[in-house]
Amino acid sequence: MDSQRLVLFFVFTMSVFLLYESWQRDQQSTARAIAPAAVAPAPTPSPSLTPVSPSDSAIPAPAAVLTPAPVAPAPVSAADRGQVIKVETDLYRAQISTTGGDLVRLELLKHGGTLDRSREFVLFERSSDHVYVAQSGLIGGNLPNHQSAYTANAAEYRLGDSADELEIRLEAAGGLKASKTYRFRRNSYVIDIAHEVTNTAAEPVTTHAYFQLVRDSKPPEGDSAMVPTYTGVAVYTDSEKFQKVAFGDIEKGKAAYPKTANDGWIGMLQHYFLGAWLPKDGTPREYYTRQVPQGLYAAGVIIPGGVLAPGATATLAMPLYAGPQEQEKLAALSKGLDLAVDYGWLTVIAAPLFWVLQWVHGWTGNWGVAIIILTILIKLIFYPLSEASYRSMAKMRVVAPKMQRLKDQYGNDRQRMQQAMMELYKTEKINPLGGCLPILVQIPVFIALYWVLLGSVEMRQAPFALWIKDLSVPDPWFILPILMGATMIIQTRLNPVPPDPVQAKVMKIMPVAFSIFFFFFPAGLVLYWLVNNILSIAQQWHINRVLERAAKQAKPKS
Repeated sequence: MDSQRLVLFFVFTMSVFLLYESWQRDQQSTARAIAPAAVAPAPTPSPSLTPVSPSDSAIPAPAAVLTPAPVAPAPVSAADRGQVIKVETDLYRAQISTTGGDLVRLELLKHGGTLDRSREFVLFERSSDHVYVAQSGLIGGNLPNHQSAYTANAAEYRLGDSADELEIRLEAAGGLKASKTYRFRRNSYVIDIAHEVTNTAAEPVTTHAYFQLVRDSKPPEGDSAMVPTYTGVAVYTDSEKFQKVAFGDIEKGKAAYPKTANDGWIGMLQHYFLGAWLPKDGTPREYYTRQVPQGLYAAGVIIPGGVLAPGATATLAMPLYAGPQEQEKLAALSKGLDLAVDYGWLTVIAAPLFWVLQWVHGWTGNWGVAIIILTILIKLIFYPLSEASYRSMAKMRVVAPKMQRLKDQYGNDRQRMQQAMMELYKTEKINPLGGCLPILVQIPVFIALYWVLLGSVEMRQAPFALWIKDLSVPDPWFILPILMGATMIIQTRLNPVPPDPVQAKVMKIMPVAFSIFFFFFPAGLVLYWLVNNILSIAQQWHINRVLERAAKQAKPKS
């Protein structure tokens, strides 16, 4: 198997890889028509999620699966949506509905839109085109849930220039004394949401609180079949680790994940961004997922609030992370939260690659330059292996005239010709498999870097130079893929010509095919491959010159 055949193997491998990713994306879910203001029914806690007094240290862990609500409420009409409370901080522009106190819109001020970078990126939204909202409420008796009416003291709130946090307090309408509080902090994508309830009845009241994210299965803006990404639920517990729960599995009732735990988190993943509930470790909780009316899916967590004696007050709180998948910050917030940045089965390679990229970027300030330096570092690490492989290919180039004579001598007798070639390899001390090693080594690195560039929000909308304004998307002018194709042509001419005419023609077409293939790859990945090709050309050219010069000197003079 020579180097030319290995290039074909590489094409096949990458094709299978992309087909597999596309198949996974198709299996997750398809976009559905969304009603303007659909809401999820309030969950019902399982009987085993027994609440106790908050002061009781012996809190039993829940041990049963969440039981769905028996009756789904009718969708809320536009007239019943309630008023919208506008909130602005240093990181967010948000909208909270007085119906249920739902977080119905969330814009990230530090991140531009995917298709329109002049606008802020919208994570949460409730519109005719897309539904993705955060809901919470209390369970039991006349306790308020996400369909109850609330009132607020103001219609607009803004984080002051000298303030570190902003609190929005909503009071439940009616006779029950209950409130819902949002607390935003400066320079933080964590929003603290708390329910406070006072038992004004004459009898004890059992309380639970639920916190859920509800959305449709519509892929995020800019997602394409050529570069598929995961959109769906994710659950993490210390015992079961990180698990994805696809919308299709929820719909079919095949969702497999830990239902009860004393640790972990649950959230909704999409490309580059994350919404996740982060219960405090040691608190018993029950995770749930469900399909709700009008093509929506809910993922949430229930926590016990205890038995409230008459006149007693309890507070049930939950942090909500809603922002970019910045790995270092996620890891500091909750164990396993950084796994939301999923590099697939090559995480063991991708994670160190990202760490090195981030480290280099720390002192270069440019992700494109960091990719170039990373490519050089990888080339240096594998230099001994590459040198041995390129020497093998150079020797093949030197003995190419002898191989042509063998072909002319044995004609169509392939068996005799193969035997003669093996003897020639043995005499010239050539390893015919030696040229395979460089590409074999690069395949896992290539795929791992593909995931790093595709999944790291740090690379999103990161400029390099000139026309490359975003390394995470394809080159808009296709210049990098064309340059890469040109370097492949040069590499082909430095390698020995295949004795098989058909194979020789394929190798001539290969650079063009690869250029078109790379039209759809992130510019950062094409930059890596281009720099790698340039370094390989320099190394191969040098080794060819040395061996050809040695062959001329060793040739007997007539």
